[in-house]
Amino acid sequence: MPILQNVLIEAEGDTVTLTTTNLDLGICCRIKATITSPGRITLPIKKLGSIIRSLSAQEATVEITGKDRVKISSGSSIFTIAGLPADQFPPLTSFSNQSSIAINQEDLGAMLRKVSYAQSTDENRYILNGVFFELGGGKLTVVATDGRRLAKCERELAGSDKPLSLILPARTIAELQRLLKADGKVHIVNNERQVSFTIEVPKNEEGLVDRIQLVSKVVEGNYPNYRQVIPKEAGNKVRLDRVNLLDSVGRASLMCDDRHNTIRLSVSKKSQNLEISAKSELGEAHEPIAVKYDGPDVNIAFNPVYVMEPLKAVTEDELDFEFKDDMSPGVIRGLKEDFLCVVMPQRIS
Repeated sequence: MPILQNVLIEAEGDTVTLTTTNLDLGICCRIKATITSPGRITLPIKKLGSIIRSLSAQEATVEITGKDRVKISSGSSIFTIAGLPADQFPPLTSFSNQSSIAINQEDLGAMLRKVSYAQSTDENRYILNGVFFELGGGKLTVVATDGRRLAKCERELAGSDKPLSLILPARTIAELQRLLKADGKVHIVNNERQVSFTIEVPKNEEGLVDRIQLVSKVVEGNYPNYRQVIPKEAGNKVRLDRVNLLDSVGRASLMCDDRHNTIRLSVSKKSQNLEISAKSELGEAHEPIAVKYDGPDVNIAFNPVYVMEPLKAVTEDELDFEFKDDMSPGVIRGLKEDFLCVVMPQRIS
């Protein structure tokens, strides 16, 4: 559909509305402008973007000069570009008269950062190719898993009793993370097949940008019961400095290779150390971290990436690492109890 290569431009009142879509995902942005007469047109987005970026002047005048043709003037530069009729552009779904939930952009962005790395990339497991959103009991929970690790983050959400249960595709999650800023709210509303995120944009000095709306299809299907994956018993536990653990695992992983992509974590009550080690044909690495531990000796192995990614995603200074034995999953848990990551162990040879 050639029209999907275009951006819909609508000018009315004192606002220009820009809309793009690929039918699965759509983004709409409203911008303040000086409008002498209203109009609608679609223009090829890549060519239009190249033209606008090349202009030396700060302002540009856009004028429909003939049938689906537009003149863009800026300073001494003049471009004429062919478009397509606005009536051919597929409209975004309207969510008017539906109740929404609101959350701080910074909070939602942090939640998605803490779980999005755990999404599956296996196209045969499409249900896992995204992030699961669940609202209930006054809490918003987001979950992602690829079958080898599971990340969960939850946040109290006061003043909202509307239930929510949906799976957002990975592409939508990436675009949403790119659009979310530190200030303002994001308003979420959904129906059975789609969801809308309306993002408040902080006013810049000229107050040009009004708001951005992202509309996405949801992944059809039922998300697996993630609660069954989370160990019911905490087992043994050590508290660790997050950056120290991240750096130590990163150094040990330098000795991993394609055949031996495993790091071993060994904890001992006698030594009061958590030793991180790796061994391959490249060589060996050993590094102890002092801990307070009062349990049995345990040796457990993990893919180093699965340990480092959650450590990079969170910002807390300290985390709890929970484990039972070498055949049971390990759990990286935030002290605020709003985040955890379950990591399946690897067999120790």
